[in-house]
Amino acid sequence: MKVAVFLGSKSDSDVMKKAVEVLKEFGVDYKAYIISAHRAGDLLVKTIRQVEADGCEVIIAGAGLSAALPGVIASRTVLPVVGVPLECINPGKSNGLAGMDSLLSIVQMPPKIPVATVGIGNAKNAAYLALEILGIKYPDIQKKLLDFRAAMVSEAEAEGGRGFEFC
Repeated sequence: MKVAVFLGSKSDSDVMKKAVEVLKEFGVDYKAYIISAHRAGDLLVKTIRQVEADGCEVIIAGAGLSAALPGVIASRTVLPVVGVPLECINPGKSNGLAGMDSLLSIVQMPPKIPVATVGIGNAKNAAYLALEILGIKYPDIQKKLLDFRAAMVSEAEAEGGRGFEFC
């Protein structure tokens, strides 16, 4: 396993599965865990130790509301942690902040305990960042990323060269 994906709640699954889809597309081994930093702190620490022992190299962690999960994980490991701020999407439980509370909680980590942070709900970018980190060590992953980017450029060139009319 190269990547561990942590979710603070089962309700985060719809967003966080997008990170897993990217990892699968690139053939990168992962394991996913649903563990609340607040409700199961001891289990979280135990699981972090286990993923380290299993050879995990990057952690992606998504959380909403107070969004403590990525920061707590970062405080317990020196592996790179990519945080995904999530909007509270449970019906009737939204706090009206549209994920801004989660974004600020993750991005405002204290000095010396960094968490790389992507946009609200942007689990795909968390996976792409994890792939870039892994690409430093694994030439096959880096090659897949380079090919992926080249395909994006080709697609943009094809679309941009056609012209269009505004409606």
